Amino acid sequence: MSLLKTEALVLRKYDFRETSLIVNFYSRDFGKFSGILKGIRKDPQKFASTIELFSHNEIIFYHNRNASLSLISQCDLKDNFTSIRQDMLKIGLASMMIELVDLVMSPEDKNEEVFDLALTALKELQSSASPEKILTIFKIKLLVLSGFKPHLDSCLCCSAKILGESKFSLSQGGLLCFKCYHKDAKARNIFRGTIASILHIERNSFKNNLNLGMNPEIKKELEQILNAFLSFHLEKELKSQRPLAGLIAGAR
Repeated sequence: MSLLKTEALVLRKYDFRETSLIVNFYSRDFGKFSGILKGIRKDPQKFASTIELFSHNEIIFYHNRNASLSLISQCDLKDNFTSIRQDMLKIGLASMMIELVDLVMSPEDKNEEVFDLALTALKELQSSASPEKILTIFKIKLLVLSGFKPHLDSCLCCSAKILGESKFSLSQGGLLCFKCYHKDAKARNIFRGTIASILHIERNSFKNNLNLGMNPEIKKELEQILNAFLSFHLEKELKSQRPLAGLIAGAR
């Protein structure tokens, strides 16, 4: 059993017996793993963090390769993102980002870029006047880093460069040119501006993408396609999606 130290974001937590918590973390150095914090519910001051969802912590833990749970010996809070927790819409957006990391990333699949992306998105969300844009950028960047990104550079079937109209195929994960529409009868129309926005976000830094302008039609279609693409390929609807849709509708 080895003693390890890392930064981690809280993905999920649930009670264990009468006094303890089991927490799913996404860490910078070890990817996603679960740990037990013994006695924290009986003595909340035992750890220097309240282990809130999407909080950023520094943890020290004992890891046993033959065990499904690591033993957390120390957990120190680095950032609780207090300003996010004061805004219901931002709580919903942060919750969806964390749920996506939990669903997309495999256990113990280390990816420092994914960790940094999630941390950057949460920090930007704190002060952003356009919080929904943060989630859109995060989704597209996460799909790129995790290997799930849709194919938008050319036609999926014939590899032809897309010069005119195209359709988006959820089942095949990308664009079809007009000659290949018949390959997927359920393929949907997509604005060229939506394609351009996704490619721009893929190729530019998070900071630069914050200045990207999108008209309401492009913004709406981008949200619909990303949600449909994620639900299709994850084979489930995100738990946070419906509550978040209600919060977004209420904010508009």
